[in-house]
Amino acid sequence: MTDQGVRWTAEQVLALAPDDASRKAGSKLGVAGPWSGAGRDGSAAVWGLCEGSGRTPYRTVVDTTGPAYACSCPSRKFPCKHALGLLLLWAGGGVPDGAAGAPDWAEEWLAGRRERAGGARAGAAAGPADPEAARRRAERRAARITAGAEELERRLADLLRGGLASAESAGSGLWEETAARMVDAQAPGLAGRVRELGAIPGSVAGWPVRLLEECALTHLLDRAWLSADRLPGPLAATVRSRVGLSAPPEGPELRDRWLVLAQYDSADSRLTTRRIWLHGRTSGRTALLLSFGAAGRAPELALPVGSELDAVLRPYEGGGGLRAELVERFGLSSSAAPPPGLSLTDALAAYGRALREDPWLDAWPVTLAGVVPARSDDGWQLTDTSAAEPRSPVPPHTRDRTPAPGGVRPNGAVPLSRGAQGHSGLWRLVALSGGGPITVFGEIGHRGFTPLAAWEPEAPGETVPLV
Repeated sequence: MTDQGVRWTAEQVLALAPDDASRKAGSKLGVAGPWSGAGRDGSAAVWGLCEGSGRTPYRTVVDTTGPAYACSCPSRKFPCKHALGLLLLWAGGGVPDGAAGAPDWAEEWLAGRRERAGGARAGAAAGPADPEAARRRAERRAARITAGAEELERRLADLLRGGLASAESAGSGLWEETAARMVDAQAPGLAGRVRELGAIPGSVAGWPVRLLEECALTHLLDRAWLSADRLPGPLAATVRSRVGLSAPPEGPELRDRWLVLAQYDSADSRLTTRRIWLHGRTSGRTALLLSFGAAGRAPELALPVGSELDAVLRPYEGGGGLRAELVERFGLSSSAAPPPGLSLTDALAAYGRALREDPWLDAWPVTLAGVVPARSDDGWQLTDTSAAEPRSPVPPHTRDRTPAPGGVRPNGAVPLSRGAQGHSGLWRLVALSGGGPITVFGEIGHRGFTPLAAWEPEAPGETVPLV
């Protein structure tokens, strides 16, 4: 069976839903009743007509190689409930395969996609229309960012001169004003760091320590930008990326079968950001796709967790080489096994190497093998069964609870991050483990480990999303 012939599972389809409301509404449409004219051909397109409240049924078509969606309904969600329902119908065997061709309305959209994909590749290969004008624009923006970095340095110096204790009583106004100045300087990365600084005072016990740490990292980024012309190339690229200076992906293209490890969204008042983690079966590389949407809207790019995507990626410079652009897709198929797992010690060593290249890195993607979720004195942790050591005879209340560098505890365990401790995925992880070792993919950092997907030994081909 070809990749295009492999049906997705219902879990993979529902993982594409932009929110719970769409998931529930799509599930109701995943039956034959409201559908007519549904079909699928060798190009991996699925289409159908769905009865709605109007006189004319909605025309829905999905290109499963993307996936990409089109529907005549007025919804602004991607995918809409009709696309989810159609995919669920297909996943359940309710869409006949082997159609001679798509109907005209579906073929028109599919042909437009093929044309746009070809145009985008040609445009990327051609480069900017006026390289000299592009160079002048880049110089002007760099000068504005430099002015912003110098102003931020003065603000940080004033803060430390006045004492960190004053930050709590000063309120958020000064931080917001400083962040706005960084936006004016066209340095969104610096603006984001300033907003994070403004959220720290009074937020948790011991906040002055964290504020000082984050101020130090911001100062380091400022100085790095002001000295970027003397930095090694990869580090200079990381600095440009951290201050918010975007650059096109310039690394060599890489075609692989990419296992979709995890997908989740984060949002603020301006933007919704979707992060999709991939693992290359042949190359062994981990890649991160970012997709953005306006506030309150789901980004368009969505991939079913647990599937394998045959695609070409092109990496960006800096940031450890994780971020990549999706250049071309050839098909999706079911997955077979999790990526190779690391011990906790090896995972932390990988995080340490990544920090050496990007000191502003919050977390690093790793797959841990043979770990067990377990309760500790102050929450949940993952215990590495390969590093099991005899328990200390010292009573728990007299032990030193201070984690070792990197968050690793002396007994070979890593605490779960605060966000993971309160997420429903924690209970899915505990149930999947049942007290036994499992394989877990997630992000490890100085705030602990955030599990994103897991596999149990009895069903290694089934990726269980935890977010």
